[in-house]
Amino acid sequence: MKIHEYQGKELFRKAGIAVPTGVVARTPDEAAAAFDQLGGKLAVVKAQIHAGGRGKGTIKDNPQQRGVQLVRTRDEAKAAAAALLGKELVTIQTGPEGKKIQQVLVEAGCDIARELYLGIVVDRARGLPVLMVSTEGGVNIEEVAAKTPQLIHIEPFHPATGLQSFQVNKLCYRLGITGDSVRSAQKLMKGVCKLFVDLDCSITEINPLVVTKQGELLALDAKINFDDNALFRHKDLAELRDLAEEDPAEVRAGNAGLSYVQLEGNIGCLVNGAGLAMSTMDLIKLHGGEPANFLDVGGGANTEQVTEAFRILLADKNVKAVLVNIFGGIMRCTTIANAILEAYKQVDFNVPLVVRLEGTEVEEGRKILANSGIKVINAEGLTDAAKKVVAAAKAA
Repeated sequence: MKIHEYQGKELFRKAGIAVPTGVVARTPDEAAAAFDQLGGKLAVVKAQIHAGGRGKGTIKDNPQQRGVQLVRTRDEAKAAAAALLGKELVTIQTGPEGKKIQQVLVEAGCDIARELYLGIVVDRARGLPVLMVSTEGGVNIEEVAAKTPQLIHIEPFHPATGLQSFQVNKLCYRLGITGDSVRSAQKLMKGVCKLFVDLDCSITEINPLVVTKQGELLALDAKINFDDNALFRHKDLAELRDLAEEDPAEVRAGNAGLSYVQLEGNIGCLVNGAGLAMSTMDLIKLHGGEPANFLDVGGGANTEQVTEAFRILLADKNVKAVLVNIFGGIMRCTTIANAILEAYKQVDFNVPLVVRLEGTEVEEGRKILANSGIKVINAEGLTDAAKKVVAAAKAA
């Protein structure tokens, strides 16, 4: 689950991590009032969407307008908010369609001496979270990793003990942080690592992390993603979810207990099991097709869930063919067969359907489909299924 920058900074603030003072505004007048509330001095108006690259991002219909704007008067703050609110911001992470700005963060300016980068992810090879820092703050860290990986420094840490003082000292040396700033770095780096573990984060990122002219380390940005599987432990965090920022089809699938991710292809996939779903997508690609989605109905899906899965697939106007690939373990092939018949009754099924069934009650499931009178393209094996659905999509 993703949250907005202003929400992330509030979590930082509660954890004792230094952040600038800011006020959320949802109208231009609120932005002007926020500027006054911050002291009527230099401020920044920042678009709030679930995507990075907002500073370099541009408004879809007005490329001269950036997603982050410096303002010096209340009128400038109001005008900046008016230029952003309700518009689509296009960044490197949104795609050309952009994301609609529903609120802005008006934030007090600060005296920046240096811009750094800080991020935490789970290193699955080590089996530990790792803290990453770089002197190249304020730019896309992916570019730094690709072009100058030697500028990224990492320290793994154990969740039970957290980041240690000697590790912070080592990173400060590599970043050129000296004097009183080291004390500030000790507090901030240890605090961010503790927050990452305590809140079951999957990503925590500060870009840029700034060193002010007074020597304080300050989180000028906040990107936090949470592990969805751990949200049952954090009811308060679940309330921060902004459904308006998420794909409606993915939200709908989640409500039905389905794992669904929208993609850009034209072959709908309905599979049970994440590994089998990924293998199915790989085979579709191998044989010249493009999957329209990842969809795992799980091992214990019922007829209602599978029918809802078909509704979601067929609501995608890009879908030209559908592949059902089921290996029945806990899931029975008869359940899928009956769900397909139910979907034909309830959903406008106007694209070719390729079905590959194996496993529990497979013969019974195949008979149900064979005797149903509906048009189904049967497949034997994964390769056969992929070839047939790619051919069907191209013909359509």
